[in-house]
Amino acid sequence: MKNRRMLALAASVFVFGLTTMPSALADCGLTAKLARPASWHPQASGSNLMNTAFVSADYEGASIVGMWHVTFTSQGAGSALPNGTPVDDALVVWHSDKTEIMNSKRPPQDGNFCMGIWEQTGKLCYKLNHFAWFNNNYDPTNPSSLSEIGSPAGPVQYVELVTLSADGNHYTGTFTLDAYDTSGNVTHIVGVLSGTRITMSTKVPDLL
Repeated sequence: MKNRRMLALAASVFVFGLTTMPSALADCGLTAKLARPASWHPQASGSNLMNTAFVSADYEGASIVGMWHVTFTSQGAGSALPNGTPVDDALVVWHSDKTEIMNSKRPPQDGNFCMGIWEQTGKLCYKLNHFAWFNNNYDPTNPSSLSEIGSPAGPVQYVELVTLSADGNHYTGTFTLDAYDTSGNVTHIVGVLSGTRITMSTKVPDLL
């Protein structure tokens, strides 16, 4: 009889623990949305006594994933270019595997494809670490350079901080650009960027 009472008490404690587990998980940083209630099935096999499921820890809401038209403009006291100078005009794809690729408007002969990796830092906030590998110089302040092959240059690194609109169709933010020459010297540019989502209804005039 004593053994039965002890077993019943242990079972009661176990069931109580299962019912309070979501609250404990929430206190450890998981919200109630992320910690779904556990369920108790006395008729089920031992492996199914507790069925606790967790949804993805990614932030909910609109997603940056997709294709975008993005413009970059120099702005800020630390920029090597005058305020208002167009720095780039690009088609950008943010992939669900947290990689990114950009087709820049810069001259193809100077290297106009570059790639990056991104992370979500808030509900609608993202950070991108992006690289253009070795290429050729291009002067955005000199339109005639579009028809010329520039001198060899080193890699370029963009770091972007962007905020997605609530409807998921636009984003804005800031960027820093460090352009290296072949000797390792760096030109530092800072500025603002603006992106518009490309959809099935987007046409060429919408991008010009």
